Amino acid sequence: MTLPVVAVVGRANVGKSTLFNRIIGQRLAIVEDVPGVTRDRLYTKADWNGRAFLLMDTGGIELNEADEMVNLIRVQVELAIDEADVIVFLVDGRAGLTHTDRQVATLLRKSHKPVLLAVNKLDHPTHQALAYEFYELGFHEVIGVSAEHGNGTGDLLDEVVARLPDTAVPADDDDDAIRVALIGRPNVGKSSLINALVGKERVMVSNVAGTTRDAIDTELVVDGQAYVLVDTAGLRRRGKVYENIEKYSVLRAVRAIERADVAFVILDGHEGITEQDKKVAGYALDAGCAVAFLVNKWDIVDKDDKTAHRFVELLQDEFPFMRWAPVQFVSALTKQRLHRILPLAKDLANTHAMRVSTGTLNSVVQDAIAAVPPPTDKGRKLKIFYATQVDVKPPTFVVFVNNRELMHFSYERYLENQLRKAFGFDGTPIRLYVRERASSE
Repeated sequence: MTLPVVAVVGRANVGKSTLFNRIIGQRLAIVEDVPGVTRDRLYTKADWNGRAFLLMDTGGIELNEADEMVNLIRVQVELAIDEADVIVFLVDGRAGLTHTDRQVATLLRKSHKPVLLAVNKLDHPTHQALAYEFYELGFHEVIGVSAEHGNGTGDLLDEVVARLPDTAVPADDDDDAIRVALIGRPNVGKSSLINALVGKERVMVSNVAGTTRDAIDTELVVDGQAYVLVDTAGLRRRGKVYENIEKYSVLRAVRAIERADVAFVILDGHEGITEQDKKVAGYALDAGCAVAFLVNKWDIVDKDDKTAHRFVELLQDEFPFMRWAPVQFVSALTKQRLHRILPLAKDLANTHAMRVSTGTLNSVVQDAIAAVPPPTDKGRKLKIFYATQVDVKPPTFVVFVNNRELMHFSYERYLENQLRKAFGFDGTPIRLYVRERASSE
């Protein structure tokens, strides 16, 4: 089902992200006492008294500023208002009614959407009188809340769910949607690639490195297949993350990777491969995602007929632990080979979820043993009894042996490669666990 959308909007630094986190019960939105921290729209599922909805955090609206980033935030908020079924207009009770609040109120009235005015930072019962002046804005419902302490948020949510559409719109089964995370170091073109794939300005694009701080979900359907594209904050090595805001962004991006079926590691074809790129790919590998490399900005690379081949060889040398990951050379600017990205994601997702029969699996394992017998150690011989697949996403196997200590990592890698060769596990990691079983069983 397609869930209704509730957007939290308001001027900068009134506590929108704090309220967002309070409602969902976890620290998902970045909260920092700095205006402009929340930039893109941030979605997550929320529930109140059994009624589910999508909650959307937004950047602070500053209507009269000329700064490029402020203008980008304003565009994003306007898109959020357009998408929302119910709008929570948050203001700062301690700061009082401001000119910007009045401007935002005018913008919201033009939307003709249900609007609930929530006066935040009323942390003590004696603060409730601070809400009165906001009736001047002309909204029917004015609710005093403390996002930090939770006061009044239940009353606010009661009013929110009372205004949600009566029925949700049927949609494709969410379980069928392929979640695709676009990850990479800052300024490699992740947001530009998503906008090019979607065909509209879904996420803000700027030449300033680090523009995207939150993980942003974009849903689309292509040739009957549902996808959820997750644009993530540019990842840096953990030792290079200095600001709290950027640290939270890295953690959130890692969580987005962990929720993804497929991770596309975006590389800058013009700048080449960096140590940061290796770290980024490591996050996806640790999470067990299916992985492919997208080499972006290929249109501005000076090349001959062997440039792509040399780049692939370099990739395999720099990422020896991911030689199984496919590579595509693309350009978000010229849309070169973009039509291959989503079909590749579908293929990778299918491989990531592949399950093989126990009989076929053990035939492959026995053939591998016959071709290269297990190693011995001081007269002790490794015996492999059988193998079974215990999970998917990624494909996970348990191999039962007589003595785990005799399974050398090189032979374990050999078995993994034989499974890849036999079943075509391209683009997905394989997890192989070794368990002991008595030979008499």
